[in-house]
Amino acid sequence: MLCENPRRRTGLTTLFHELVRHALVEFPEVRWLVFAGPEQAWTIDDERVEVCRDFPANDRLAARLFADHFRVGPAARRRGAGALLTVGFVPVRTGGLPVAMQVITLHHRSGGMGGLRAGYRGAALRAGLRRAARVIANSEWTAGELRALAPAVAGKLIVSYEGLAHGQFQPVAPEGERERMRAELGVPERYLLWSGNFYSYKQAGKLLAAYARLAPERRARLPLVMAGGDWDDGRARAEEAARAVGVAATVKFLGWVGDEWLAPLYRHARAHVLPSAEETFGKSVTEAMACGCACVVNDIAVLREVAGGAARVVNFDDAAAAGAVLAEIEADDETVTRLRAAGLRRAADFGYARMVRERVGAVLKMPGGGAT
Repeated sequence: MLCENPRRRTGLTTLFHELVRHALVEFPEVRWLVFAGPEQAWTIDDERVEVCRDFPANDRLAARLFADHFRVGPAARRRGAGALLTVGFVPVRTGGLPVAMQVITLHHRSGGMGGLRAGYRGAALRAGLRRAARVIANSEWTAGELRALAPAVAGKLIVSYEGLAHGQFQPVAPEGERERMRAELGVPERYLLWSGNFYSYKQAGKLLAAYARLAPERRARLPLVMAGGDWDDGRARAEEAARAVGVAATVKFLGWVGDEWLAPLYRHARAHVLPSAEETFGKSVTEAMACGCACVVNDIAVLREVAGGAARVVNFDDAAAAGAVLAEIEADDETVTRLRAAGLRRAADFGYARMVRERVGAVLKMPGGGAT
């Protein structure tokens, strides 16, 4: 978990916890050594899990990269580990341990991060594809991109979809949930939902341009709620875009919301809209579908794959076409009901237990992989 900033929670935080939590059930013979920064929250207390806090996390980027590449591998070997499970890189010094590298993002290619950071991500990925004993992609689309980048990876590549916490993301709302959410978050009775940090590739501006194509009376009946953390002033740019296209009065920016509000926001939304230009999976789509929320997604291959026919797909480069779909969502109860039902069926295909069986099972079968 050293790649996580303890003061900035992301999807990786959930991934690490849920992977270990479910692995303790699915693979009771496996012990875990978790490298977490000194201030990183870790909630699993089990005798089969040892948490090492000897190295810095991503709030000290240079020191964390040095630890990742030169110190963690040998330290893991000294503590009895039989394999390393990483995200997006293989350490320079592995301590002689085989490495399973998970690939859950390729966003360094989209121009949405600084040149040095993007350069490191790209170089680390290419080196990892050569050196990893196993490569785990989170979608068929991601796997295809990796094979195109390094054809030789095909023989050690598996696809394992990201997990979904069905106990949290489910369609039945506790009594009074909508009223509590409206009181604490100020969310309107009826709304479209954006759920995600304001990364440039998420294309907030294109969603706002499509939303502006709705007639004013439609926007008044269906405000847009945007929940998510800032990134490189992305929220400020979205707020300016909302003013520029004349929709600021019906767009509510919630900022960062706690995990306890994610499922309620999905459950009571008219639809979740994801106009992203690039994803390797699209986790918010599976979360929304599992909550019985209709989804509208950008027309890119990976979102078509993950939605599996259960979402409305439209090219957000065409603001008029995207706006027409949003207008349909606002007015057509039958369409929304159909999408909700299809999404619930599709969401059943995703789960953490399945992800753990696939990923940990693949680690244990690696050449030289151990049970620790």
